[in-house]
Amino acid sequence: MRVRRIIQLLAVLLAAVMMVSCSRPSGGSSEPSDQGAERKVLEVGATGEPAGMDMITVDGAGTPFVLLYNVYETLVKLDAERNVKPLLATEWEMSPDRLTYTFHLDPQAKFADGSPVDAAAVVASFQRIIDGAGTGQVKGNFAPLKAVRAVEDKVVELELHAPSNYFLLSLTTPAGIVVNPAADVASLNETPAGSGPYQLGEWEPGSKVSLVRNEQYWGTPPHYDEVNFRYYADPNAMNTAMLSGQLDIISNLTVPQSIGQFADTSKYTVHEGVTDGEVLLSFNNSNPALAKREVRQAIHHAIDRQAVVDAAWGGKGELIGSMVPPGEPWYEDLSDTYPYDPEKAKELLAQAGHAQGLTLRLRVPSLPYAPPAARSIQSQLRAVGIEVEIEELDFARWLDVVFSQGDYDMTIVAHVEPRDLRMFAREGNYLHYSNPDFDKLMQEADEGDETAFVEKQKEAARLLTADAPVDWLFLLPNIIVTTPDIDGVQADQTSLSFDVTLLASSR
Repeated sequence: MRVRRIIQLLAVLLAAVMMVSCSRPSGGSSEPSDQGAERKVLEVGATGEPAGMDMITVDGAGTPFVLLYNVYETLVKLDAERNVKPLLATEWEMSPDRLTYTFHLDPQAKFADGSPVDAAAVVASFQRIIDGAGTGQVKGNFAPLKAVRAVEDKVVELELHAPSNYFLLSLTTPAGIVVNPAADVASLNETPAGSGPYQLGEWEPGSKVSLVRNEQYWGTPPHYDEVNFRYYADPNAMNTAMLSGQLDIISNLTVPQSIGQFADTSKYTVHEGVTDGEVLLSFNNSNPALAKREVRQAIHHAIDRQAVVDAAWGGKGELIGSMVPPGEPWYEDLSDTYPYDPEKAKELLAQAGHAQGLTLRLRVPSLPYAPPAARSIQSQLRAVGIEVEIEELDFARWLDVVFSQGDYDMTIVAHVEPRDLRMFAREGNYLHYSNPDFDKLMQEADEGDETAFVEKQKEAARLLTADAPVDWLFLLPNIIVTTPDIDGVQADQTSLSFDVTLLASSR
Protein backbone atom coordinates (compact mmCIF):
# COMPACT_ATOMS: atom_id res chain seq x y z
CA MET A 1 0.00 0.00 0.00
CA ARG A 2 2.81 2.37 0.83
CA VAL A 3 4.48 1.76 -2.56
CA ARG A 4 1.16 2.32 -4.34
CA ARG A 5 0.65 5.58 -2.43
CA ILE A 6 4.13 6.79 -3.39
CA ILE A 7 3.43 5.95 -7.03
CA GLN A 8 0.16 7.91 -6.87
CA LEU A 9 1.89 10.94 -5.38
CA LEU A 10 4.61 10.84 -8.03
CA ALA A 11 1.93 10.73 -10.73
CA VAL A 12 0.22 13.81 -9.26
CA LEU A 13 3.52 15.70 -9.06
CA LEU A 14 4.41 14.76 -12.64
CA ALA A 15 1.05 16.02 -13.86
CA ALA A 16 1.56 19.30 -11.99
CA VAL A 17 5.01 19.77 -13.53
CA MET A 18 3.60 19.15 -17.00
CA MET A 19 0.86 21.73 -16.42
CA VAL A 20 3.40 24.34 -15.30
CA SER A 21 5.68 23.66 -18.25
CA CYS A 22 2.81 24.25 -20.69
CA SER A 23 1.41 27.31 -18.94
CA ARG A 24 1.95 30.96 -19.70
CA PRO A 25 4.90 32.25 -17.64
CA SER A 26 2.70 34.95 -16.15
CA GLY A 27 -1.02 35.25 -16.55
CA GLY A 28 -4.51 34.95 -15.18
CA SER A 29 -4.89 32.39 -12.44
CA SER A 30 -8.38 31.19 -13.29
CA GLU A 31 -9.50 28.49 -15.68
CA PRO A 32 -11.83 29.52 -18.51
CA SER A 33 -15.57 29.40 -17.98
CA ASP A 34 -17.14 25.96 -18.31
CA GLN A 35 -19.03 25.41 -21.52
CA GLY A 36 -22.49 26.82 -21.10
CA ALA A 37 -21.56 28.89 -18.06
CA GLU A 38 -22.19 32.63 -17.91
CA ARG A 39 -19.56 34.60 -19.80
CA LYS A 40 -17.17 36.59 -17.64
CA VAL A 41 -16.90 40.17 -18.88
CA LEU A 42 -14.56 42.81 -17.45
CA GLU A 43 -15.41 46.49 -17.92
CA VAL A 44 -12.37 48.80 -17.70
CA GLY A 45 -12.57 52.59 -17.67
CA ALA A 46 -9.67 54.29 -19.42
CA THR A 47 -8.39 57.49 -21.01
CA GLY A 48 -5.89 58.01 -23.83
CA GLU A 49 -7.46 55.71 -26.42
CA PRO A 50 -5.45 54.09 -29.24
CA ALA A 51 -4.83 56.05 -32.41
CA GLY A 52 -4.46 52.76 -34.27
CA MET A 53 -3.81 49.06 -33.67
CA ASP A 54 -0.28 48.73 -35.09
CA MET A 55 2.11 49.46 -32.23
CA ILE A 56 5.04 49.56 -34.63
CA THR A 57 3.77 52.47 -36.71
CA VAL A 58 1.38 54.28 -34.32
CA ASP A 59 2.66 56.71 -31.69
CA GLY A 60 1.18 57.07 -28.22
CA ALA A 61 0.72 54.88 -25.17
CA GLY A 62 -2.94 54.06 -25.86
CA THR A 63 -2.25 51.14 -28.19
CA PRO A 64 0.23 49.16 -26.04
CA PHE A 65 -1.93 49.87 -22.98
CA VAL A 66 -4.58 47.63 -24.54
CA LEU A 67 -2.66 45.23 -26.79
CA LEU A 68 0.76 44.61 -25.24
CA TYR A 69 0.86 41.20 -23.48
CA ASN A 70 -2.91 40.86 -23.99
CA VAL A 71 -3.06 40.46 -27.79
CA TYR A 72 0.60 40.68 -28.76
CA GLU A 73 3.39 38.91 -26.92
CA THR A 74 7.13 39.50 -26.76
CA LEU A 75 10.10 37.23 -26.24
CA VAL A 76 10.40 38.57 -22.70
CA LYS A 77 8.25 40.82 -20.51
CA LEU A 78 8.53 43.06 -17.46
CA ASP A 79 7.09 41.84 -14.19
CA ALA A 80 5.77 43.92 -11.29
CA GLU A 81 9.29 44.37 -9.89
CA ARG A 82 10.66 45.58 -13.26
CA ASN A 83 12.52 42.31 -13.84
CA VAL A 84 12.78 40.82 -17.33
CA LYS A 85 11.03 37.44 -17.39
CA PRO A 86 10.36 34.75 -20.07
CA LEU A 87 7.27 34.94 -22.25
CA LEU A 88 7.54 33.57 -25.81
CA ALA A 89 11.12 32.60 -25.05
CA THR A 90 11.72 30.08 -22.28
CA GLU A 91 15.40 30.99 -21.90
CA TRP A 92 18.18 32.96 -23.53
CA GLU A 93 21.95 33.35 -23.52
CA MET A 94 24.24 36.31 -24.16
CA SER A 95 27.65 35.86 -25.76
CA PRO A 96 30.76 36.84 -23.73
CA ASP A 97 31.29 39.92 -25.93
CA ARG A 98 27.63 40.94 -25.28
CA LEU A 99 26.97 41.23 -29.02
CA THR A 100 24.76 38.19 -29.55
CA TYR A 101 21.57 37.02 -27.81
CA THR A 102 20.23 33.54 -28.46
CA PHE A 103 16.56 32.95 -27.58
CA HIS A 104 14.86 29.57 -27.26
CA LEU A 105 11.16 29.78 -28.10
CA ASP A 106 8.48 27.95 -26.18
CA PRO A 107 7.58 24.88 -28.28
CA GLN A 108 3.90 25.35 -27.38
CA ALA A 109 3.65 28.97 -28.57
CA LYS A 110 1.30 29.63 -31.47
CA PHE A 111 -0.60 32.49 -33.04
CA ALA A 112 -4.36 32.87 -32.79
CA ASP A 113 -4.82 31.13 -36.16
CA GLY A 114 -2.98 28.08 -34.84
CA SER A 115 0.27 28.60 -36.75
CA PRO A 116 3.46 28.25 -34.67
CA VAL A 117 5.43 31.10 -33.20
CA ASP A 118 8.77 30.09 -34.65
CA ALA A 119 12.12 31.70 -35.38
CA ALA A 120 10.95 32.73 -38.85
CA ALA A 121 8.10 34.76 -37.30
CA VAL A 122 10.53 36.56 -34.99
CA VAL A 123 12.85 37.28 -37.92
CA ALA A 124 9.99 38.72 -39.99
CA SER A 125 8.76 40.91 -37.12
CA PHE A 126 12.17 42.33 -36.23
CA GLN A 127 13.40 42.63 -39.82
CA ARG A 128 10.46 44.91 -40.50
CA ILE A 129 11.94 47.41 -38.02
CA ILE A 130 15.53 46.91 -39.21
CA ASP A 131 14.29 47.71 -42.74
CA GLY A 132 12.93 51.05 -41.55
CA ALA A 133 9.36 50.57 -40.37
CA GLY A 134 8.29 52.03 -37.05
CA THR A 135 7.85 55.20 -35.08
CA GLY A 136 10.88 57.12 -33.87
CA GLN A 137 10.53 55.48 -30.47
CA VAL A 138 10.35 51.96 -31.93
CA LYS A 139 13.34 52.52 -34.21
CA GLY A 140 15.25 54.09 -31.34
CA ASN A 141 14.62 51.07 -29.12
CA PHE A 142 15.91 48.75 -31.83
CA ALA A 143 18.82 50.94 -32.96
CA PRO A 144 21.40 48.52 -31.45
CA LEU A 145 20.01 45.56 -33.47
CA LYS A 146 22.20 44.70 -36.44
CA ALA A 147 20.74 41.38 -37.61
CA VAL A 148 18.22 38.70 -36.67
CA ARG A 149 18.67 35.07 -37.74
CA ALA A 150 16.75 31.82 -37.44
CA VAL A 151 19.26 29.29 -36.10
CA GLU A 152 16.73 26.48 -35.73
CA ASP A 153 12.96 26.29 -35.95
CA LYS A 154 12.61 27.41 -32.31
CA VAL A 155 15.95 29.19 -31.85
CA VAL A 156 16.56 32.78 -32.93
CA GLU A 157 19.76 34.82 -32.75
CA LEU A 158 19.95 38.60 -32.40
CA GLU A 159 23.22 40.35 -33.27
CA LEU A 160 23.94 43.87 -32.03
CA HIS A 161 26.11 46.62 -33.47
CA ALA A 162 27.59 47.22 -30.03
CA PRO A 163 26.91 46.01 -26.48
CA SER A 164 23.71 47.50 -25.08
CA ASN A 165 22.48 47.46 -21.50
CA TYR A 166 19.13 48.75 -22.74
CA PHE A 167 18.47 46.18 -25.44
CA LEU A 168 16.92 43.39 -23.37
CA LEU A 169 14.51 45.91 -21.86
CA SER A 170 13.64 47.09 -25.38
CA LEU A 171 12.41 43.60 -26.20
CA THR A 172 9.67 44.02 -23.56
CA THR A 173 8.29 47.13 -25.31
CA PRO A 174 6.08 47.44 -28.41
CA ALA A 175 9.21 47.17 -30.57
CA GLY A 176 9.59 43.57 -29.39
CA ILE A 177 6.15 42.22 -30.35
CA VAL A 178 6.07 39.11 -32.54
CA VAL A 179 3.50 39.39 -35.35
CA ASN A 180 1.98 36.54 -37.30
CA PRO A 181 3.87 36.63 -40.64
CA ALA A 182 0.75 35.32 -42.41
CA ALA A 183 -1.01 38.62 -41.71
CA ASP A 184 -1.18 41.41 -44.25
CA VAL A 185 1.07 44.16 -42.89
CA ALA A 186 -1.23 46.78 -44.39
CA SER A 187 -4.14 45.50 -42.28
CA LEU A 188 -2.36 45.46 -38.90
CA ASN A 189 -3.56 48.95 -38.00
CA GLU A 190 -7.13 47.61 -37.99
CA THR A 191 -6.64 43.89 -37.28
CA PRO A 192 -3.84 42.84 -34.90
CA ALA A 193 -2.32 39.39 -35.44
CA GLY A 194 -0.70 38.19 -32.25
CA SER A 195 -0.18 35.13 -30.08
CA GLY A 196 -1.71 36.45 -26.86
CA PRO A 197 -4.63 35.18 -24.79
CA TYR A 198 -6.96 37.74 -26.39
CA GLN A 199 -7.91 38.87 -29.87
CA LEU A 200 -9.40 42.16 -30.97
CA GLY A 201 -13.19 42.02 -30.91
CA GLU A 202 -14.73 45.42 -31.65
CA TRP A 203 -12.99 48.77 -31.95
CA GLU A 204 -15.26 51.79 -31.79
CA PRO A 205 -13.02 54.91 -31.91
CA GLY A 206 -14.01 57.38 -29.24
CA SER A 207 -15.92 54.75 -27.30
CA LYS A 208 -14.35 51.34 -26.66
CA VAL A 209 -11.94 48.58 -27.57
CA SER A 210 -13.19 45.05 -26.89
CA LEU A 211 -10.90 42.05 -26.48
CA VAL A 212 -12.27 38.52 -26.72
CA ARG A 213 -10.70 35.34 -25.46
CA ASN A 214 -8.39 33.51 -27.86
CA GLU A 215 -9.88 30.04 -27.52
CA GLN A 216 -6.76 28.49 -29.04
CA TYR A 217 -4.36 30.19 -26.64
CA TRP A 218 -1.22 28.16 -26.09
CA GLY A 219 -0.65 29.05 -22.41
CA THR A 220 -2.72 29.45 -19.28
CA PRO A 221 -6.18 30.68 -20.34
CA PRO A 222 -7.22 34.11 -19.08
CA HIS A 223 -9.97 34.46 -16.50
CA TYR A 224 -12.26 36.70 -18.54
CA ASP A 225 -14.08 35.83 -21.76
CA GLU A 226 -14.27 39.46 -22.81
CA VAL A 227 -12.57 42.68 -21.71
CA ASN A 228 -14.02 46.05 -22.71
CA PHE A 229 -11.81 49.14 -22.45
CA ARG A 230 -14.28 52.05 -22.34
CA TYR A 231 -12.94 55.54 -22.94
CA TYR A 232 -14.04 58.72 -21.22
CA ALA A 233 -13.04 62.23 -22.25
CA ASP A 234 -14.56 63.47 -18.98
CA PRO A 235 -12.93 61.75 -15.97
CA ASN A 236 -15.92 62.64 -13.80
CA ALA A 237 -18.14 60.69 -16.19
CA MET A 238 -15.85 57.68 -15.71
CA ASN A 239 -16.19 58.02 -11.93
CA THR A 240 -19.96 58.17 -12.30
CA ALA A 241 -19.90 55.02 -14.42
CA MET A 242 -17.91 53.25 -11.70
CA LEU A 243 -20.21 54.46 -8.94
CA SER A 244 -23.28 53.30 -10.87
CA GLY A 245 -21.90 49.81 -11.44
CA GLN A 246 -21.17 50.16 -15.17
CA LEU A 247 -17.44 49.55 -14.64
CA ASP A 248 -15.42 46.97 -12.75
CA ILE A 249 -12.15 48.92 -12.86
CA ILE A 250 -10.94 52.47 -13.25
CA SER A 251 -7.52 51.79 -14.76
CA ASN A 252 -6.08 55.06 -13.42
CA LEU A 253 -8.08 57.57 -11.42
CA THR A 254 -7.50 60.83 -13.25
CA VAL A 255 -9.20 63.07 -10.74
CA PRO A 256 -7.47 62.06 -7.49
CA GLN A 257 -9.48 64.72 -5.69
CA SER A 258 -12.42 62.33 -6.01
CA ILE A 259 -10.76 59.37 -4.32
CA GLY A 260 -13.05 59.82 -1.31
CA GLN A 261 -16.01 58.74 -3.46
CA PHE A 262 -14.60 55.21 -3.32
CA ALA A 263 -14.01 54.98 0.42
CA ASP A 264 -16.65 52.29 0.99
CA THR A 265 -14.49 49.15 1.15
CA SER A 266 -17.53 46.91 0.81
CA LYS A 267 -17.99 48.28 -2.72
CA TYR A 268 -14.52 49.40 -3.85
CA THR A 269 -10.83 48.66 -3.44
CA VAL A 270 -8.35 51.46 -4.09
CA HIS A 271 -4.82 50.48 -5.14
CA GLU A 272 -2.27 53.30 -4.92
CA GLY A 273 1.06 52.78 -6.65
CA VAL A 274 3.56 54.56 -8.87
CA THR A 275 4.32 54.83 -12.55
CA ASP A 276 7.41 55.72 -14.53
CA GLY A 277 5.36 58.50 -16.11
CA GLU A 278 7.20 61.79 -15.86
CA VAL A 279 4.81 64.68 -16.52
CA LEU A 280 6.83 67.23 -18.44
CA LEU A 281 6.43 70.81 -19.50
CA SER A 282 8.25 70.18 -22.77
CA PHE A 283 9.98 72.93 -24.71
CA ASN A 284 10.44 73.13 -28.46
CA ASN A 285 14.16 73.72 -28.33
CA SER A 286 14.19 74.98 -31.93
CA ASN A 287 12.10 78.02 -30.91
CA PRO A 288 14.53 81.01 -30.96
CA ALA A 289 13.61 82.07 -27.42
CA LEU A 290 13.54 78.56 -25.94
CA ALA A 291 16.82 77.71 -27.64
CA LYS A 292 18.40 79.95 -24.97
CA ARG A 293 19.14 78.02 -21.81
CA GLU A 294 18.55 81.13 -19.68
CA VAL A 295 14.93 81.27 -20.87
CA ARG A 296 14.36 77.61 -20.13
CA GLN A 297 15.91 78.00 -16.67
CA ALA A 298 13.82 81.11 -16.08
CA ILE A 299 10.65 79.12 -16.73
CA HIS A 300 11.83 76.52 -14.21
CA HIS A 301 12.29 79.18 -11.53
CA ALA A 302 8.96 80.84 -12.37
CA ILE A 303 6.87 77.72 -11.69
CA ASP A 304 5.79 76.51 -8.27
CA ARG A 305 5.54 72.84 -9.21
CA GLN A 306 3.72 71.83 -6.04
CA ALA A 307 0.99 74.30 -6.98
CA VAL A 308 0.82 72.61 -10.40
CA VAL A 309 0.46 69.17 -8.77
CA ASP A 310 -2.24 70.52 -6.49
CA ALA A 311 -4.14 71.99 -9.44
CA ALA A 312 -3.69 69.09 -11.86
CA TRP A 313 -3.69 65.98 -9.70
CA GLY A 314 -5.13 66.79 -6.30
CA GLY A 315 -1.69 67.06 -4.69
CA LYS A 316 -0.84 63.44 -5.52
CA GLY A 317 2.39 63.00 -7.44
CA GLU A 318 6.02 63.19 -6.41
CA LEU A 319 8.07 66.23 -7.46
CA ILE A 320 10.96 65.27 -9.72
CA GLY A 321 13.94 67.08 -11.18
CA SER A 322 15.16 64.69 -13.86
CA MET A 323 14.07 61.98 -16.28
CA VAL A 324 14.94 59.29 -13.72
CA PRO A 325 12.13 58.13 -11.43
CA PRO A 326 12.85 56.99 -7.86
CA GLY A 327 13.61 53.30 -7.67
CA GLU A 328 16.14 53.23 -10.49
CA PRO A 329 19.76 52.53 -9.47
CA TRP A 330 20.89 55.79 -11.10
CA TYR A 331 18.27 57.97 -9.41
CA GLU A 332 19.36 61.14 -7.61
CA ASP A 333 16.98 63.68 -6.13
CA LEU A 334 17.42 66.76 -8.33
CA SER A 335 14.01 68.25 -7.57
CA ASP A 336 15.53 71.28 -5.79
CA THR A 337 17.81 72.28 -8.69
CA TYR A 338 15.48 75.14 -9.65
CA PRO A 339 13.66 76.41 -6.55
CA TYR A 340 10.58 78.55 -7.05
CA ASP A 341 12.04 82.06 -7.42
CA PRO A 342 10.13 84.52 -9.66
CA GLU A 343 12.76 87.26 -9.18
CA LYS A 344 15.50 84.90 -10.39
CA ALA A 345 13.30 84.06 -13.36
CA LYS A 346 13.01 87.76 -14.27
CA GLU A 347 16.80 88.18 -14.03
CA LEU A 348 17.42 85.26 -16.37
CA LEU A 349 14.83 86.53 -18.85
CA ALA A 350 16.55 89.93 -18.86
CA GLN A 351 19.94 88.27 -19.47
CA ALA A 352 18.41 86.46 -22.45
CA GLY A 353 17.07 89.71 -23.90
CA HIS A 354 13.42 89.22 -22.93
CA ALA A 355 13.04 91.77 -20.17
CA GLN A 356 10.10 93.29 -22.04
CA GLY A 357 8.20 90.05 -22.12
CA LEU A 358 7.70 86.96 -24.22
CA THR A 359 4.70 85.13 -25.72
CA LEU A 360 4.64 81.35 -26.08
CA ARG A 361 2.04 78.88 -27.37
CA LEU A 362 1.21 76.04 -24.99
CA ARG A 363 -0.52 73.30 -26.98
CA VAL A 364 -1.67 70.46 -24.72
CA PRO A 365 -3.53 67.19 -25.24
CA SER A 366 -7.00 66.95 -23.77
CA LEU A 367 -5.84 64.41 -21.20
CA PRO A 368 -7.05 64.93 -17.62
CA TYR A 369 -3.81 66.31 -16.15
CA ALA A 370 -2.75 68.62 -18.98
CA PRO A 371 -5.36 71.45 -19.16
CA PRO A 372 -5.46 72.16 -15.40
CA ALA A 373 -1.66 72.07 -15.25
CA ALA A 374 -1.54 74.43 -18.23
CA ARG A 375 -3.83 76.96 -16.55
CA SER A 376 -1.72 76.93 -13.39
CA ILE A 377 1.47 77.43 -15.41
CA GLN A 378 -0.12 80.19 -17.50
CA SER A 379 -0.92 82.20 -14.38
CA GLN A 380 2.53 81.72 -12.86
CA LEU A 381 4.44 82.62 -16.03
CA ARG A 382 2.36 85.75 -16.53
CA ALA A 383 3.75 86.97 -13.19
CA VAL A 384 7.29 87.03 -14.63
CA GLY A 385 6.36 88.58 -18.00
CA ILE A 386 5.68 85.49 -20.14
CA GLU A 387 2.28 85.40 -21.80
CA VAL A 388 1.05 81.88 -22.51
CA GLU A 389 -1.56 81.11 -25.14
CA ILE A 390 -3.21 77.77 -24.32
CA GLU A 391 -4.70 75.53 -26.98
CA GLU A 392 -6.23 72.14 -26.17
CA LEU A 393 -6.05 69.40 -28.80
CA ASP A 394 -7.64 65.99 -28.78
CA PHE A 395 -4.95 63.36 -28.33
CA ALA A 396 -4.92 62.13 -31.93
CA ARG A 397 -4.47 65.69 -33.21
CA TRP A 398 -1.83 66.37 -30.54
CA LEU A 399 0.14 63.35 -31.77
CA ASP A 400 0.03 64.73 -35.30
CA VAL A 401 0.51 68.47 -34.71
CA VAL A 402 2.81 68.49 -31.68
CA PHE A 403 4.56 65.12 -31.50
CA SER A 404 4.99 64.49 -35.22
CA GLN A 405 5.08 67.95 -36.81
CA GLY A 406 6.69 69.82 -33.89
CA ASP A 407 4.27 72.74 -34.29
CA TYR A 408 4.32 74.10 -30.73
CA ASP A 409 6.37 76.19 -28.31
CA MET A 410 5.53 74.27 -25.12
CA THR A 411 3.39 71.27 -24.31
CA ILE A 412 2.52 69.09 -21.32
CA VAL A 413 2.57 65.31 -21.52
CA ALA A 414 3.43 62.28 -19.40
CA HIS A 415 6.22 60.07 -20.73
CA VAL A 416 5.37 56.59 -19.50
CA GLU A 417 7.93 54.44 -21.30
CA PRO A 418 10.29 52.75 -18.80
CA ARG A 419 13.80 54.15 -18.62
CA ASP A 420 13.20 56.93 -21.14
CA LEU A 421 16.20 59.09 -20.24
CA ARG A 422 17.58 57.95 -23.60
CA MET A 423 14.73 59.77 -25.39
CA PHE A 424 16.77 62.97 -25.29
CA ALA A 425 19.56 61.32 -27.31
CA ARG A 426 17.29 60.10 -30.10
CA GLU A 427 17.73 61.76 -33.45
CA GLY A 428 14.62 63.65 -34.47
CA ASN A 429 13.05 63.70 -31.00
CA TYR A 430 9.97 65.90 -30.77
CA LEU A 431 11.77 68.31 -28.41
CA HIS A 432 14.24 69.18 -31.19
CA TYR A 433 16.91 68.78 -28.52
CA SER A 434 20.48 67.75 -29.20
CA ASN A 435 23.49 67.79 -26.91
CA PRO A 436 26.64 65.90 -28.05
CA ASP A 437 27.95 65.67 -24.49
CA PHE A 438 24.72 64.07 -23.32
CA ASP A 439 24.68 61.71 -26.30
CA LYS A 440 28.23 60.60 -25.53
CA LEU A 441 27.41 59.86 -21.88
CA MET A 442 24.36 57.83 -22.86
CA GLN A 443 26.38 55.80 -25.37
CA GLU A 444 29.07 55.12 -22.78
CA ALA A 445 26.38 54.07 -20.30
CA ASP A 446 24.67 51.73 -22.74
CA GLU A 447 27.86 50.05 -23.91
CA GLY A 448 29.67 49.98 -20.56
CA ASP A 449 29.74 47.46 -17.76
CA GLU A 450 27.20 47.47 -14.94
CA THR A 451 29.09 50.09 -12.93
CA ALA A 452 29.51 52.40 -15.92
CA PHE A 453 25.84 51.95 -16.81
CA VAL A 454 24.78 53.40 -13.46
CA GLU A 455 27.43 56.11 -13.07
CA LYS A 456 27.27 57.43 -16.63
CA GLN A 457 23.48 57.68 -16.49
CA LYS A 458 23.70 59.62 -13.23
CA GLU A 459 26.12 61.99 -14.93
CA ALA A 460 23.86 62.26 -17.99
CA ALA A 461 20.81 63.02 -15.84
CA ARG A 462 22.68 65.80 -14.02
CA LEU A 463 23.82 67.32 -17.32
CA LEU A 464 20.29 67.20 -18.69
CA THR A 465 18.81 68.89 -15.62
CA ALA A 466 21.39 71.66 -15.85
CA ASP A 467 20.57 72.17 -19.53
CA ALA A 468 16.81 72.27 -18.81
CA PRO A 469 15.37 71.10 -22.17
CA VAL A 470 12.08 70.44 -20.33
CA ASP A 471 10.65 71.27 -16.93
CA TRP A 472 10.05 68.08 -14.93
CA LEU A 473 6.76 68.73 -13.14
CA PHE A 474 5.87 65.57 -11.23
CA LEU A 475 5.74 61.79 -11.38
CA LEU A 476 2.31 60.49 -12.32
CA PRO A 477 0.90 58.25 -9.58
CA ASN A 478 -1.04 55.07 -10.35
CA ILE A 479 -4.44 54.96 -8.64
CA ILE A 480 -6.61 52.01 -9.62
CA VAL A 481 -10.16 51.53 -8.33
CA THR A 482 -11.79 48.11 -8.57
CA THR A 483 -14.75 46.23 -7.21
CA PRO A 484 -13.56 44.23 -4.17
CA ASP A 485 -13.91 40.83 -5.88
CA ILE A 486 -11.09 41.48 -8.37
CA ASP A 487 -7.70 39.96 -7.58
CA GLY A 488 -4.28 40.26 -9.17
CA VAL A 489 -4.17 44.04 -9.57
CA GLN A 490 -0.64 45.34 -10.14
CA ALA A 491 -0.48 48.59 -8.19
CA ASP A 492 2.69 49.87 -9.88
CA GLN A 493 2.54 50.50 -13.63
CA THR A 494 5.94 49.09 -14.64
CA SER A 495 5.33 48.72 -18.37
CA LEU A 496 3.16 50.26 -21.07
CA SER A 497 0.66 47.40 -20.75
CA PHE A 498 -2.51 47.16 -18.70
CA ASP A 499 -2.02 43.41 -18.40
CA VAL A 500 -5.50 41.97 -17.87
CA THR A 501 -4.08 38.42 -17.90
CA LEU A 502 -3.06 39.04 -14.28
CA LEU A 503 -6.64 39.69 -13.18
CA ALA A 504 -9.27 37.30 -11.87
CA SER A 505 -12.60 37.63 -10.09
CA SER A 506 -14.27 35.72 -7.30
CA ARG A 507 -17.69 36.37 -8.85
